[in-house]
Amino acid sequence: MKGTVLDQILSDKNLNVAYQRVYQNQGMPGVDKMTVFALKGYLQRNGEKLKNLIRQQQFKPQPVLRIERSKGKGDVRLLGIPTAVDRLVQQAIYQVISPMFEKQFHDHSYGYRPNKSCEMAVMTSLEILNDGYVWVVDIDLETFFDLINHDKLMGIVSRTIKETAVATLIKKYLVSGVTIKGRFHQTTRGVAQVPIKSVIK
Repeated sequence: MKGTVLDQILSDKNLNVAYQRVYQNQGMPGVDKMTVFALKGYLQRNGEKLKNLIRQQQFKPQPVLRIERSKGKGDVRLLGIPTAVDRLVQQAIYQVISPMFEKQFHDHSYGYRPNKSCEMAVMTSLEILNDGYVWVVDIDLETFFDLINHDKLMGIVSRTIKETAVATLIKKYLVSGVTIKGRFHQTTRGVAQVPIKSVIK
């Protein structure tokens, strides 16, 4: 695929794949209450306008709908539901930039990566134990996603993504805010976690 990174993100082929994945994934509506079933009609009417707004850096993502899910023992995980349109744009971005970052990960990094699984991590651990190692360290960074520093994250992103328009679009999602019980809240740190059903493979 030729052109700039933004050209690749906004190509009809990439957007069509993104739409199919968002549609197949379904999930809850966001703050605008638009379901994924209404997304096709919306894009038929507004698709070109949406692409132009992104190209002109005038596109503004909607805040995510904040919900809580129990983690057990009284703890909760804060989740965010993007609108169907924002899920489409995020998926389109992901499809293009993910391969750029994938090659930077360690081979034994399994979390939230395509074609990786918990089972693979366990199998690798067993292989290492069979090689004679006797310690397994389990580290969980508490509320990691809720506390991510936006500037540090964008610094990491900008080392790979050199196009200002794409970096700006990603940053807009970081600061798009959340809606909690009908009230808007700014987001100065952290990234929204989506429910498992909304995670797109």
